[in-house]
Amino acid sequence: MNDAAPHHPDARPVRHVLVLPDRDAAEEVAEALTERFGVTEEPQLVRDALAGEDDAEDAQWLVVVEDPDAAHDPARLHDLAAEYEGWREAE
Repeated sequence: MNDAAPHHPDARPVRHVLVLPDRDAAEEVAEALTERFGVTEEPQLVRDALAGEDDAEDAQWLVVVEDPDAAHDPARLHDLAAEYEGWREAE
């Protein structure tokens, strides 16, 4: 088997979900992911209404990052989200 890239035996596709307090923070984190982490596929922004809440002000925003090669450090992603009063959701 001719594998040019080194293969990590535990590498499997990962989906990182960063939870942010509002849309502005989510958009800034998505931009930072491209600049700081070199994310090439645009992160997906998803509005996540809190359970039982109808008020749009009570919505969190999720930034979903597909990481097919498990190349991004979860701790660094958490730190980035924390800069914007958010966190990385553990799967």
